[in-house]
Amino acid sequence: MRRISALLAATVALVAAVLFATTTNASAAPIRIMPLGDSITGSPGCWRALLWNRLQSSGYTNIDFVGTLPTQGCGVAHDGDNEGHGGYLATNIAGQNLLPGWLSSTRPDIVLVHLGTNDVWSNIAPATILSAFTTLVNQMRASNPAMKIFVAKIIPMNPSNCGDCGQRAVNFNNAIPAWAAATTTPQSPITVVDQWTGFNTATDTYDGVHPNAAGDQKMSDKWYTPLASALSGNNPPQTPTPTPPVGDCTATYKNTSQWQGGFQGEVTVKNTGTSAMSGWTVGWTFANGQQITQIWGGTLSANGGAVTVRNVSWNGTLAPGASATFGFLASWNGTNTAPTPACA
Repeated sequence: MRRISALLAATVALVAAVLFATTTNASAAPIRIMPLGDSITGSPGCWRALLWNRLQSSGYTNIDFVGTLPTQGCGVAHDGDNEGHGGYLATNIAGQNLLPGWLSSTRPDIVLVHLGTNDVWSNIAPATILSAFTTLVNQMRASNPAMKIFVAKIIPMNPSNCGDCGQRAVNFNNAIPAWAAATTTPQSPITVVDQWTGFNTATDTYDGVHPNAAGDQKMSDKWYTPLASALSGNNPPQTPTPTPPVGDCTATYKNTSQWQGGFQGEVTVKNTGTSAMSGWTVGWTFANGQQITQIWGGTLSANGGAVTVRNVSWNGTLAPGASATFGFLASWNGTNTAPTPACA
């Protein structure tokens, strides 16, 4: 009897130890962080090394930088996995559907996005770049509905062969906060990280575009505070929700042309109130699986069939009785029922 009791006690102790170890390991799963961008992030992107080591020294050790690309040096030990693809445009990453494969390979919980520099260099309009950003965000949320997304205002640009790039970067950065506010959700917040302010292309880059050691330090510092806040379980500072427009408005939906598998739509927003509007938002739900592939005159946020479009910088202010129009291209299959948009 004593031998059986001893054996039983040993078995219970062993099971308890296994359960404890299993529970401990499960609760200790590292938080996976994907740095996503172009050569500023990946070639070699030494701000990542500085950020990694600062997080480690501050006690944030249960993290894993992830990506399909390996480290490219920097002369200091760090977790160098990343998605910093030199020369890539955000519009191409979205248009070529590259991100879903990277996400499925790495399964991040947090994504740090510094993208758009090559799009700006290619003179692509901010609204077009941000439409690509919306596609990427939707893909991130399809991978992880609770994805935390940090989007940078890109560092300044002053390349010798692009005299207009500096102002183009400013124009792009100025459009990011409103897009983020329209696209953020409580479950999957978007935090804007201002990498532009305080960055000097003369002293912080080696070619007017790519950061030198001083620039890497500044970029690391800008990422650290909101990321550390998120890792501590606190909500990082969010982009303020824009002030709702004053007055009333209507939105009229029109299918302007249609062909096999695709169509072009147009929505006219009209201020029907007695006071000027400082901005507008239009929303609707597609009933038949239609998906917008390109938009102009508005900033798109989509989640399945639910569509939200906000004004861009130049068409948000409407006097009483004035109208603004945005258009889009979309796909359809079988049925293309026109939705009824709502305006606010």
